Amino acid sequence: MSYDIKDIELADAGRDRILWADRDMPVLASIRERFEREKPFEGMQIGACLHVTTETANLVRTMVAGGAKVALCASNPLSTQDDTAAALVKYYGAEVFAIKGEDTETYYKHLDQVIDRHPVVTMDDGADLCDRIHGQRSDALPFVIGGTEETTTGVIRLAAMSAAGALKYPSFNVNDANTKHFFDNRYGTGQSTLDGVVRATNRLLAGRTLVVSGYGFCGRGLAQRAQGMGMSVIVCEVDPLKALEAHMEGYRVMKAADAARFADVWITVTGDLNVIDEPAFENMKSGAIICNSGHFNSEINIPWLEEHATSKETLKPLVDEYTFADGRTIILLAEGRLVNLSCAEGHPAEVMDMSFANQVLAAEYVVKHRDQLEAKCYNIPAEIDDEIARLKLETLGIEIDTLTPEQVEYLNSWTLGTV
Repeated sequence: MSYDIKDIELADAGRDRILWADRDMPVLASIRERFEREKPFEGMQIGACLHVTTETANLVRTMVAGGAKVALCASNPLSTQDDTAAALVKYYGAEVFAIKGEDTETYYKHLDQVIDRHPVVTMDDGADLCDRIHGQRSDALPFVIGGTEETTTGVIRLAAMSAAGALKYPSFNVNDANTKHFFDNRYGTGQSTLDGVVRATNRLLAGRTLVVSGYGFCGRGLAQRAQGMGMSVIVCEVDPLKALEAHMEGYRVMKAADAARFADVWITVTGDLNVIDEPAFENMKSGAIICNSGHFNSEINIPWLEEHATSKETLKPLVDEYTFADGRTIILLAEGRLVNLSCAEGHPAEVMDMSFANQVLAAEYVVKHRDQLEAKCYNIPAEIDDEIARLKLETLGIEIDTLTPEQVEYLNSWTLGTV
């Protein structure tokens, strides 16, 4: 078994943290028990490009329990937990190629090492693995029967590939499963992103102004949690419906260049390019903290900062201060990469329990239905979504009512009306 990690001696600490996360992942544990009996991936090679965290480790454990051979690399250069990577190698039988802080060359080398195993199923967080197989590593395409993708950013890439007729194998959109984005994106991103900001800066949030770029489920959760911490929230959006929704929720809505005058903290969660750009930088007040919780660091125009700043100073790890000719300073966290995973530990295990349940059940669906699937992007089947919600309620000890036969008939009838 091959691997490239920071230090295998970190494995014991990693195992302790993995098992701690496992306590809050009962849905995945339930699926793991079934996989141990049924072995749906017996002898199959799985290639995964995911954030190497304790929660991901429990996903990998579940796939291994199902008989899979798993090769894992990081989906972001700063999101790897080195002790988790070591534990996966030493105790859980995975090949891991991930080191926190790896440079770009190493990042793509690790992707290639996963692809060298000729995975049958790919599991992505940002679509880098899928993209590389379709581009530079098309030699691996004949081996792949399907894949899964769990981020907004990755789904955008897959949808573009599918629309262009470039997607060569079926891939499942885990991100838009109800048991993913309603909880992971909203509650997970909201909490973990603010956690990252606080850990990096130790700044008091109450009384400060937060600008949120993007009002999807991630932006909604972030705005709600920030408001609950005593922050004044401004939302920047390009979608008129989402902008109107933010306004109705009580947030100020304005253009980025105008919001820049008020921002104490600015967080992007859009999945797009140059969301914080020159017009905003020019209006930004001195001392503003900017960071990103979308998948790629392209949401902030960092090259503009590098070009126009007169100096750059690293105040502490992952906290860089740019100074401009007029004396203003702008503070960038985590090199513009995912602040919740770079400066903190990412989403709580309880929400990742459902997200990763979607990942493993989608992979199982790919294997079971490989002959019926086309090379396009699919949504998660409703029966998988419903089953995950049912399992989550069951593990929480929550019971709900069921419809009576009379109620079912009423809901399916067009003849019953006012009586």
